[in-house]
Amino acid sequence: MELKNLVNLVSRTGRHLQRYNFHGHRQVVGCIPYRYKGINGKSVVDEDAIEVLVISSQRKGKGMSFPKGGWEKDESIEEAALRETVEEAGVLGDVEPELGEWSFKSNNNGNCYEGHMFPLLVKEQLEFWPEKEVRQRIWVSVREARKVCHYWWMKEALELLVSRLTSRGQGVVDAKMESCSSQEGSMTRRSKILKVF
Repeated sequence: MELKNLVNLVSRTGRHLQRYNFHGHRQVVGCIPYRYKGINGKSVVDEDAIEVLVISSQRKGKGMSFPKGGWEKDESIEEAALRETVEEAGVLGDVEPELGEWSFKSNNNGNCYEGHMFPLLVKEQLEFWPEKEVRQRIWVSVREARKVCHYWWMKEALELLVSRLTSRGQGVVDAKMESCSSQEGSMTRRSKILKVF
């Protein structure tokens, strides 16, 4: 008997292993799970050939987003991104090079976070996963994801992914970065250039 993919059906909980950056901001990581519609991925020329997987929030009325959660001390950043994607969206695949890093402030509690996003080319969709009972997952077009994604920084990560997949890595993309200031408790925006691989 071969165990192809053994998935823990319980999500990690607690913050005792949680990572924080040098500003004291919690570090979170996530993935944009994607797949190609009807092609092998070698000749994508426009975003209509790409579907992304969005998930519902555990809290009612918080909209849709991409899987993300805390990066813990006992795992690499890529391992954390894949773990969160399996826990929240129930998909497995190849974690690709990082799309970027964002600083953002929570609307719920006012805390600042450092977020990292990765593309995940989906290879397998699981029937059972840890948060199946508390989340919905839906494959949508890039156009639809832009409408339903609740977080600005995830929308920017989506634009970077689309640029990477459609241009095959040509050029540089300008992205905004929200900066949290611990002294003033306010938010500022600054531009950051992110290289597209």
